[in-house]
Amino acid sequence: MIPRRKPMAALLLPLPNIVLLRPPAACTSLLDKCSDVEGLKQIHATMVKTGLVLDAVPASRLLAALCRSPDDGSLTYALLFFERLRCRNTFMWNTMIRALSDSNLPEQAVILYCQMRSDAMPHNPYTFPFLLKACVALPSALPETQQVHSHIIKHGFASEVYTANSLLRVYAKSGCTGSARKLFDRMPCRDAITWNSMIDGYAKSGRLEMARQLFDLMEEKNVVSWTSMITGCVENCLFKEALELFGEMLVTEVEADARALTSALTACTHLGALDQGRWIHTYIKKRQMQLDPALGCVLVDMYAKCGELDEALSIFETIRERNVAVWTAMIAGLAVHGLGREALDLFKEMEDAGVKPNHITVTSALTACSYAGMVEEGGSLFERITKEYNMSPSVEHYGCMVDVLGRAGMLKEAEDLINAMPFDPNAAVWGALANACRIHRNFELGKHVGKMLIELEPEQSGRYIQLASILAAEGSWKQSLTTRKLMRERGVLKLPGCSSISVKGRVHEFVVGDRSHPQAEKIHLEWERILRRLRKEGYVASTDQLLLDLEEEEKEAAVGWHSEKLAIAFGFISTEPGTTIRIVKNLRVCADCHAVSKLISKVYRRKIVMRDRARFHVFADGTCSCKDYW
Repeated sequence: MIPRRKPMAALLLPLPNIVLLRPPAACTSLLDKCSDVEGLKQIHATMVKTGLVLDAVPASRLLAALCRSPDDGSLTYALLFFERLRCRNTFMWNTMIRALSDSNLPEQAVILYCQMRSDAMPHNPYTFPFLLKACVALPSALPETQQVHSHIIKHGFASEVYTANSLLRVYAKSGCTGSARKLFDRMPCRDAITWNSMIDGYAKSGRLEMARQLFDLMEEKNVVSWTSMITGCVENCLFKEALELFGEMLVTEVEADARALTSALTACTHLGALDQGRWIHTYIKKRQMQLDPALGCVLVDMYAKCGELDEALSIFETIRERNVAVWTAMIAGLAVHGLGREALDLFKEMEDAGVKPNHITVTSALTACSYAGMVEEGGSLFERITKEYNMSPSVEHYGCMVDVLGRAGMLKEAEDLINAMPFDPNAAVWGALANACRIHRNFELGKHVGKMLIELEPEQSGRYIQLASILAAEGSWKQSLTTRKLMRERGVLKLPGCSSISVKGRVHEFVVGDRSHPQAEKIHLEWERILRRLRKEGYVASTDQLLLDLEEEEKEAAVGWHSEKLAIAFGFISTEPGTTIRIVKNLRVCADCHAVSKLISKVYRRKIVMRDRARFHVFADGTCSCKDYW
C-alpha cells in the first residue's frame, strides 16, 4: 500500500451534491494544452466546483496530464488526486502504474499493482507492460518478473503480443535468456519487436552465436535488428565483426540510426580505423543528422584516439550542447597525446562555462598531468576534488596521483600517498608505483610491490611479467626465470602482443613473428630491408627489457619481429611513400620498437602514429611526442 500523504487543500473541498454537467469543451481543451502543474491545479479546482471530477473521462484526462507534466511535484499531486478519486477505472490505475515505473519510484508501481489486485480492479493487456518496466528496475527483478508472468497467464494475456513482448524484453534484460527463449518459442505470433528483443538479449549476455542464428533467420531485418547485432559485437570486443555488420546493413539499404552509428564509431575508435571513422562521419553529414551530445562525444573520441586531434577539436567546437561527457572526451583526447597544458586549459574553460566536472573528467585531467610530468598542477587538482567539487577522491584518482608522483621520480611521496589512502589500494594503484620503480630503476621497492601485485592478482599475466622485467633489469636472471616459471605452473597465459593497421578500409592484425597474413612473405622481406638500412644509420637493438639471459644476437632476434614492426612493414608495402602510418597496439610499446619507430620516421621521412595500451606516440623527424617519457 502506498503511504498516505496529507491531502492538499484543493482535494479536501467538499464535493457538492449537484447534477453532473456535460464536460465543457473549454475545460477538456485546456487539459490538452496545459503541462505545468500550477495550471493543472487550477483546472482541477474548476472540475471540483463544476462536478466534472466525478466523471471518469475528464478525471482520467486530468490524471494523465498530471503524470505527463515535467514539473517537480506533479507526480506527488497525481498520486494524491488518484487516491481521492471515487471513480477509479482500469485506465487510471494503468496511468498511475506507468508514471511510477517511469520515475525513480519503481517499487511504488509494484505496490500500486498489489493494491489494484486487492481492490479487485480488472486488468487489461496494458497493465502488465507498465508493471514489467518497473520490475526490471528493482534489485529483485527476476522473482518479481516471474510472479508477474504467472499473473499474465492467470488473466489470459499470455497470447497478447504486446504483453508477451514486454515480458520477453524483461527476461532478456535480466540476463535470463533461457526463460526468454522458452517464451519466444511458445509465442503463437511474433513481430519484429519479439525477434529484436531476443537477439538483443543474446547479444548483451555475450551469446553472439545464438544472436546471429536468430538474426539470420529473420525474414525482414530493420535497423533495430542490425543495431542489436552491431552493438553486441562492440560490447564483446568484436570490433572488426561490428564494422563488417555495419557495412552489410548499409548494403541492404537500411539507414543507420544514432545508436548504430555510435556503436560503429566506437568500433573504429578501438581499432584505430580512421578511414572508416571518417566515412561514417561523412555519412552523418550527408544525412544532415544533428550532432547531439552522445553522437558528438563518440565522434570527438574517435578522432582523438585515431590520432587526429585537430579534427577532434573541430568537431568539439561544432557541438552546440556540450555536456560533461563531451568536455571529458576532448580532455581525455588531449591527455593521451601528452598535451597536459592544453588539457588543463580546456578543463578550466569547461569550469568557466558552468559545467561541473565528474569523476571521469577529473581522472582524465590527472592523467594529463601524469603524462606531461606536471606534478604541481596534478597535486593542486587532487586537492580541489574535495574542496571545490564536493567529491571524495576515488581509487582511480589516487591511482592517477600516484602515477603523477611516481613518473616524476617522487617514489617516497607516492608510497606515502598510498599508505594515507582512506581505503585499501587496488592493484591499479600499486601497479602505478611498480611502473614508476621500473622507470627510475628502484629495484628494491619495485620487487616488493611486484610480489604484492602477484598476491593481489594471481591470475593476471601482466603482474608476473612486470616483476620479471624488474628482476631482469636488475640482472637477477634466475629470479626472473623463476617468476616466469611460477606463471606457467599456475596456468596463467601471457596476453600476446597484437598490432593492427587499417589500410583502404580493411583492418589488418599482426602478432609477434606472424606468418598468417596472406602477404606474410612480402612483409618479412620488407622488414628485413628496412632493418638493413636502419643498421647503416647506427641502429642497435635495445634488449635491456628482455626477460631472458640470452646472447646479444639472440636478443636482437627476439625483439626483431614484434607485432608493431610487422604492421609498419605492411604499411610500407601497402601505402604511398610519405603516407602517415597508424598503428594500434594492445600492450605497452617496448623500448626497442619505440627506438626503431623514431629512427624510421627520420630515415624514411614517414610519420608514424602509434597508440599503445596507455597513450599515443607520434613519431616524426626522429622524435616522439611522448618525449621518451612513457
